[in-house]
Amino acid sequence: MNGLEEPHAAGIPARQVFAVKVPASSANLGPGFDSLAVALDLYLELEAERSDLWKVEFLSSSLTDFPRDEENYICQVALKTALMYKQKMPPLSMSVKSDIPLARGLGSSAAAIVAGVELANEFCGLELSPREKLQVAARFEGHPDNAGASLFGGVVVGSQIGDEVDLTVLDQIQFDPILVVPREELLTEISRDVLPSAMGFQSSVQASAVANQLLAALITQNWPLAGRMMAADLFHQPYRKELVPFFDDVQEKAIQSGAFGVALSGAGPSILCLAEPGQGEEVTEKMKQCVDGMGILNLKIDRTGCSSSMKKSGFAI
Repeated sequence: MNGLEEPHAAGIPARQVFAVKVPASSANLGPGFDSLAVALDLYLELEAERSDLWKVEFLSSSLTDFPRDEENYICQVALKTALMYKQKMPPLSMSVKSDIPLARGLGSSAAAIVAGVELANEFCGLELSPREKLQVAARFEGHPDNAGASLFGGVVVGSQIGDEVDLTVLDQIQFDPILVVPREELLTEISRDVLPSAMGFQSSVQASAVANQLLAALITQNWPLAGRMMAADLFHQPYRKELVPFFDDVQEKAIQSGAFGVALSGAGPSILCLAEPGQGEEVTEKMKQCVDGMGILNLKIDRTGCSSSMKKSGFAI
């Protein structure tokens, strides 16, 4: 598609396509490992319609190295989701664009999973509830935090005990997210390899208390306490920071610029900095003056989550 609606002859209806928009997500916020996440206003968007063969067109340069047929990850998720419900997924022709940085700890794979589940739900008539979509997405992702934020928006707490998945959206939590995005990629598989296979009992108790205290501080808007808890994580940041050598420098400059808390975004290497509501733009501008060689994005919490609809074909430009 060229981004413009094609003219239609008189009496011929515009071609309808299924459109999906999925927000990025940042997980953990420090100690909320594999359970706490926030949806961000960066998006994966696609349009799809039935076709004789699987065809994927990329409208973003960052996506051009991915498969353009049914081997594409979004297509694979759709196919496997259909099989879960004993349905046959029809081939689709899709156009995909994304402003979610890849392999930067921003839930790009979870967004792709959510998009794939939406495609199967629409074109196989599955009529899945939001909770059922979350359960399917969590099976692919392995945990519900990123996928839950992408599906529901906002700040979410997710848990998975066996096959039982639960998610709570905390609408009362407000903050301004600032994202520091380095040029380097960091694959989740690599960042998980540095984590310990087990934690001692006392360390686990302390790590859990820190995560609980972070949520309490965010809910009550105790910003200094929230920042201290983000820095006190024991679950993953002490190990993963070794893979992100610029973390300490960015953390120091972010706090000096007015952020109240700093954490690795997901598995890294992006860094999520949190400012009090209404202060995000000012903190971002100050950080741009002292942090070199990285993208610094003044973002908002996405409160909508995944959205989908039938529409006339053609992405707006």
